[in-house]
Amino acid sequence: MMRPDAGDPVALLIRAVDDIARRTRGRTPVGLSHDEADASAGSFRTDDAIGFDPLPVLRALDTRGAPVVVMGQVAGIMHGSKELTGDLDLLWNGDPALSRALADAFGSLAALVSDGDGKSVPCTAAAFLLPKVLFRTTSASGDCCTPQLPWGGLDILGIIDRAEVAHADGGLTIRYVAKADLVAMRRVAGRPKDRRRAQELAALLDDGDAP
Repeated sequence: MMRPDAGDPVALLIRAVDDIARRTRGRTPVGLSHDEADASAGSFRTDDAIGFDPLPVLRALDTRGAPVVVMGQVAGIMHGSKELTGDLDLLWNGDPALSRALADAFGSLAALVSDGDGKSVPCTAAAFLLPKVLFRTTSASGDCCTPQLPWGGLDILGIIDRAEVAHADGGLTIRYVAKADLVAMRRVAGRPKDRRRAQELAALLDDGDAP
């Protein structure tokens, strides 16, 4: 595995994954999943943070050409956020022609999939055409969302188009929301953790560390 370098977004993610593993080792589960996370503490305090590693999911998606963009706190970490997380939030454009690639990728991981209300659905192309699905794999759980969700007026297709690109060992390509767009998404979400993280990322932008 590559050695972490503070300037490399993938290295920042690898470092965070290592830190999550260290800090959750031996943690007693409390019965909370990432979608039940406290609005201030975030998903790092839930059971889904235990052993959290998004890289196997991202590799499966990339291998099958699934056009996802990482958002949420994993993207924040790739931009330099210091807060840890326990879930993987994904965004894609909802094109029906591309939904099979998502289903194949999650199927290869034996993922459990449910709709936005938590009702179990088959891991098929049709499932990923829902506005939002929840997924659970052995290494990471999270949400996979489309522009059909209410986004508070955000230009979601533009956010997808402006996504940044990082490369990891083994040919892995990760697309992730640009920093300024992530700040905007945080501000629209408006939860205490979002406001805190938006302020952190905005400070990085103010320091001239813009994408």
